[in-house]
Amino acid sequence: MSAEKPPTASSTTEIGGAPTSPAKLPYEAIGGDAEVLALAEAFYDAMDATEPALAKMHELDGDGRVSRRSRDRFGLFLIGWLGGPQTYMERHGHPRLRMRHAGVAVDSAARDAWLRCMQHALNARNITGDLRAFLDFRFADVADFLRNRPDAT
Repeated sequence: MSAEKPPTASSTTEIGGAPTSPAKLPYEAIGGDAEVLALAEAFYDAMDATEPALAKMHELDGDGRVSRRSRDRFGLFLIGWLGGPQTYMERHGHPRLRMRHAGVAVDSAARDAWLRCMQHALNARNITGDLRAFLDFRFADVADFLRNRPDAT
């Protein structure tokens, strides 16, 4: 998944085993700003509840939960990445995902924990069908792209 462009396509066929996007932009298919922000909330709620080591890689609030600032920033990123308004880029510039994650040890275990949280969030928001298959593939692709440490042996 490229961080530079929102995932788009015009069919639900598979290309090289990878599902393409549904006919609508994922942002539209999910339901716009409010639903994408709810997905980001569900993601961090799952992280706080089930992946404490991953949560600790983020800025935490006074209660030890992923901070409102982190949640809001990720929500804005997702809106743009999924094809919605580019407010994240207007406020924060290009995401530069690899650069922004360079100081965080992302190995296969961290990648897998992140993906489990996203799976919980997608389930909680009842995202299914072709859209779900597409998002599962794209999220897995970017999560793997962000690995920057070898796995412990």
